[in-house]
Amino acid sequence: MKRNAFSLIELMIVIVILGLLAAMVMPSLTGKGEEAKRDLVCVQMKSIYNGALDMYKIKNSVYPSTQEGLKLLTKDDKYFKDAKMPKDSWGQEFIYINNDGKVELISLGADKKEGGKDEAADIKLSECK
Repeated sequence: MKRNAFSLIELMIVIVILGLLAAMVMPSLTGKGEEAKRDLVCVQMKSIYNGALDMYKIKNSVYPSTQEGLKLLTKDDKYFKDAKMPKDSWGQEFIYINNDGKVELISLGADKKEGGKDEAADIKLSECK
């Protein structure tokens, strides 16, 4: 007699094998999404610092003041495409601080609040690798 379908035992074996594979793979993937977002924020901050801020400094001999902030760089298309400021991985604007020529960019991280620990910790340009 010719069979055109799988038996219940065969289906159960396949499901168990897939479950075992998922159990081995999932722990290594968990948390990688947030780590990738944090890495992307560092790349974005370095790009802002080495791109737009450096171009501004070359043209004006100084970085924008803290009060002027990054918004100064969005007044025309010279520094950012379409005059739009990039946002961090959580959709928030970067915090810009100019302390006597020492520039710091900060993202408040996943919790969008100042401070925090682990995945919720603030991300600073000076701490990016």
